[in-house]
Amino acid sequence: MSDRAAYLVFDIETVVDGRLVQRSRMPEQPQLSPAEAIAAWQTQLVAAGKSDFIPHTYHLPVSVAIARVADDFTLIDVKNLDRPKFRPQVIARQFWNGWRKHLDRHPSTPPCFVTFNGRFFDLPVMENCAYRFGIPVPEWFVLDGPGYKQPRNRYNQTFHFDVQDFITNSGATHANGGLDLFAKLVGGCGKMDTKGSMVQELWERGEHERIDDYCTCDAIDTYLVFLRCMLLLGRITPEAEVQCWESARRVADALAPRSVAAADYARMLARREPPGDDDCPFIAP
Repeated sequence: MSDRAAYLVFDIETVVDGRLVQRSRMPEQPQLSPAEAIAAWQTQLVAAGKSDFIPHTYHLPVSVAIARVADDFTLIDVKNLDRPKFRPQVIARQFWNGWRKHLDRHPSTPPCFVTFNGRFFDLPVMENCAYRFGIPVPEWFVLDGPGYKQPRNRYNQTFHFDVQDFITNSGATHANGGLDLFAKLVGGCGKMDTKGSMVQELWERGEHERIDDYCTCDAIDTYLVFLRCMLLLGRITPEAEVQCWESARRVADALAPRSVAAADYARMLARREPPGDDDCPFIAP
């Protein structure tokens, strides 16, 4: 196995910047605390018949987990950015500078980002951070040459493979159930005792490492779903997929001493068996 990362499978967890919400959405109410400003806007959104989800432009990353994947699709390791301090500006700089270092080492074969719904949320958040914190990434924000070759082009899979885009045929259908469902469909762990809707509260309570552990498990789930997509495309065989799962188990085992969630994940991977031809649980006996 090469230690060159051909793919960077990543997941992020974010919190809403309540100070930004207060300053930009409710400047006439300077007495509001950041938490109160967030709650007030969510109330307004719900009253208007919308989701209470605050737009991504107000989010800051507090955890980023990157699963490095080799040319043969085996999992090399998982890196967590700026653990245990989890500073958004440092996370953003490490993210983009790390990607640029990978690109510098292998300019003819750039590492491909892999996400689940990352075109809608994860990458836009990280791009906004580059803007907000003044991080130059000219290799990513390319405007020269044909549009279809530019890294940010939606259909350029050399630089970014969005698993959800693949599953939904670029949005022609909906991936109802999200990463949780599609991970479970292939025998992955899916959501355990932490969910994305809990992150803001966990952050405010100081449970930062729990968020980061949850993010790590989501990155591994994304990797496993990515493997199944590669199998559908004929880039790996069913036998190779099994070997890649074993590499994921080894990585989760290595993370287990610092993370209860990773230990649980490793145990789940050790018990997993590929489905057989007679495995049809949706058919009643």
